[in-house]
Amino acid sequence: MCLITFSWNQHPKYKLILVANRDEYFKRPSQSLHQWDSGIYAGKDLKEGGTWLGFHPSGRFAALTNFRDMDREVPRERSRGELVTGFLESKDDPLSYLQGIDPYKNEYNGFNLLVADKNRLYILSNYGQGIQEVSAGIHAISNAFLDSPWPKVNLARQQFEQLLKKKNPEMEDLHQLLQSTEHAPEDQLPATGLSKGLEKAVSAQFIRVDDYYGTVNTTALLWDKEGEVHLREVRTIPEPQISECAFRVN
Repeated sequence: MCLITFSWNQHPKYKLILVANRDEYFKRPSQSLHQWDSGIYAGKDLKEGGTWLGFHPSGRFAALTNFRDMDREVPRERSRGELVTGFLESKDDPLSYLQGIDPYKNEYNGFNLLVADKNRLYILSNYGQGIQEVSAGIHAISNAFLDSPWPKVNLARQQFEQLLKKKNPEMEDLHQLLQSTEHAPEDQLPATGLSKGLEKAVSAQFIRVDDYYGTVNTTALLWDKEGEVHLREVRTIPEPQISECAFRVN
């Protein structure tokens, strides 16, 4: 994923409310949201076999964004997507899992990894700040640290806060978020190693860079305090498709 906004342990009805955009090369093959043989619900990267966001009915959630630093991006033997499936398919609590991968986190290109169970939500970036417990409230993350004030991150939090003030969100409401194609002003662009033109192109929430890269799907999640989970993925590339699932946490 490349842009996520979420509410953790703040809403009176929901433990976790989340919306996430996945940005990817259009030619990279993937499978839409479905239940895997291991029990998890997630999309699947058919190139490396991992995923970017998923949920296990035992009450385990994980999602990942890339930490964008093009000067340090190199071919790696290990795919970041295995970090998500590794947690979902394990029995470790979130903190123990992150402590276990911390010693070899630099074997991967830059990442931010969110992992949660019924009680706690933690984040780890291999760019520093260590393992952190995420506080209750509304947050957003893109390709830098949690709540870094990039324009599209700030906008995501504002959109989310406005929605939650109006009503209990439904799937259709959540899928209206993170769809802005507006680019950030040049004086507010981050410096991540891209050319100025590309930096501007990917500063939008919903990205289209010619016919080869951009936002390929948006996923929404509602996890209520009674244990009901609803996931919905709207995919635009390579063809329009909606995939949904609902289940109760064990």
